[in-house]
Amino acid sequence: RGQDKLADVQNILHETITGNRIVKAFGMELWESLRFRGAASKLFRANLRSVRAAALTSPLMDLMGAAAIALLLLVGRDYIKAQVFTAGTFLAFIIAVFKLYDPVRKLALFNNNFQQALGASSEIFRFMDEEDEVREKPRALALPPFQESVRFDHVSFAYAERQILRDIDLEVRRGEVLAIVGSSGAGKTTLVHLIPRFFDVTGGRILLDGHDIRDVTLASLRAQIGIVTQDTILFNDTVRNNIAYGQPHVSHHAVIDAAKAALAHDFIERMPEGYNTVIGERGLRLSGGERQRIAIARALLKNAPILILDEATSALDTESEALVQSALHNLMTGRTVFVIAHRLSTVRRADRIVVMENGTITDIGTHEDLMGRLGTYRRLHDLQFVDLEPSKVSAGS
Repeated sequence: RGQDKLADVQNILHETITGNRIVKAFGMELWESLRFRGAASKLFRANLRSVRAAALTSPLMDLMGAAAIALLLLVGRDYIKAQVFTAGTFLAFIIAVFKLYDPVRKLALFNNNFQQALGASSEIFRFMDEEDEVREKPRALALPPFQESVRFDHVSFAYAERQILRDIDLEVRRGEVLAIVGSSGAGKTTLVHLIPRFFDVTGGRILLDGHDIRDVTLASLRAQIGIVTQDTILFNDTVRNNIAYGQPHVSHHAVIDAAKAALAHDFIERMPEGYNTVIGERGLRLSGGERQRIAIARALLKNAPILILDEATSALDTESEALVQSALHNLMTGRTVFVIAHRLSTVRRADRIVVMENGTITDIGTHEDLMGRLGTYRRLHDLQFVDLEPSKVSAGS
């Protein structure tokens, strides 16, 4: 229980320190202080019980040991009188008991320490025992280099009895840029996350060059897929190691080339130690646009033939978005690309645009085709690009 309460205290500290600006903005300093004090009080009481148990153990063992020795002496006296054994034999036995007493007395202390360690490690062991739902087949084959197409063959996906995707039938040819648009909850991210097998389909198949992705090894599949997401994951390491993630053997020259293609080289060079600068936990020392360009450089260096861009620019300001869009253009060249975006300005240049609603494909075509139809794409486009000229005229008059 003490270990559990300590975990609660650490969680509160992590939340309030990393989210300190939100705490200040809402004036919740006192609330968070009281929340921490409550958790610390529970930890204090749990530790008091532990200390009380440890403090009682030694006197109890001493008392029991003294009573046991007195009883042995009493019994031994009677046995010597009855000539069951000699005084010398009994003396040797008593000495052996005294030698054994100290280790036995410490057993209780060791048990307390063991229970504390068990409490600390039980959650770790439970986590280690968890098995990934996505598993390789016993004799899975290595996926050959990608050549032709990615095909969704009547794919369905359900999670916790909720149907998310329904009968998706779609083929994307090599070198094609496919944009996926739709309202929140339409299933866009789930669809692209099925390709690297973050989840397994519950119906239908996903085929890469005719190979069912469930029949190939995860390593060979994911080696051919690069991902850039809105929530950029960077590590508390140097810029170089973040770009060369998973490829420590790669040359520094290759890292620089990837950074240049991602339009990241200039701001990296301005850092105190250049490519050897440690960027902090989750890259907090960088701006949003800089973090995205580091992630793009990482994807460029991986050089995967299939690329997934999941809302890669949605959290950026206009200037940062322009830089990231240029970097993404370099990244997309010559690759098969799946682009998810709420901002329709980022998908106009796609070869095809897929419109999704409620887990199904409701429309598909180029930007011009879809704008000529009175469908979801046209509605989303009109919502984002409302003509404000009448308002400006009214304001001027």
